[in-house]
Amino acid sequence: MNNNLTENLLTVTGMVLKQEPSGEFDRRIVILTKEKGKISVFAKGARRQNSILSAATNPFAFGRFTLFVGRSAYSLREVFIDNYFENMRSDIRMAFYGMYFLEIADYYSRENAEDADLLRLLFQGVRVLENPIHSLKFVKAVFEIKAIQINGELPPVDESRFSPSVVKAVKFITESPVNKVFSFKLSEESENELIRLATEISDYTFDRKFTSLELID
Repeated sequence: MNNNLTENLLTVTGMVLKQEPSGEFDRRIVILTKEKGKISVFAKGARRQNSILSAATNPFAFGRFTLFVGRSAYSLREVFIDNYFENMRSDIRMAFYGMYFLEIADYYSRENAEDADLLRLLFQGVRVLENPIHSLKFVKAVFEIKAIQINGELPPVDESRFSPSVVKAVKFITESPVNKVFSFKLSEESENELIRLATEISDYTFDRKFTSLELID
């Protein structure tokens, strides 16, 4: 019995994208994982008062999740959270930007599809929001461009419409590894131009409206 139970356990690294009630005391959460892409997981008792799973099943929680693999669903057995991003969540404006990043990750990710780069971008983007060295709109623009590029939908930049510094910035974003993608600066004028470009690309690429984006605007 114990051997069979062990064989049915799976540990994944990921971030909680969203959660919703399930039954009277449980939660259903969606996690973007490095190993399995986007998965739905049931967390038994997570809505009970003082449940050890309560905080770990909130959006933005990042860590290792040990799951029981059932016939048709995953169930959460144990969790080790490395970062709750509490500082970012405590600032309502930062939280809206973070929620937008979660929505994009949910939009692009697929079940049982490797999404390691998207997960790294999500983690890095939320981390930069929490420790701001750029404007929130700049971080949003870089995140949008890189997410769209990771998923193979980034159109070429019309160099006749944008300054050389912005064209160079887009080249840096697309060619840099995710952990370096936010590590550059622009003048205020060029930053505003990059933000405008990212907004144009996003409006053209995404075929749905994101709730958090409306709150940001």
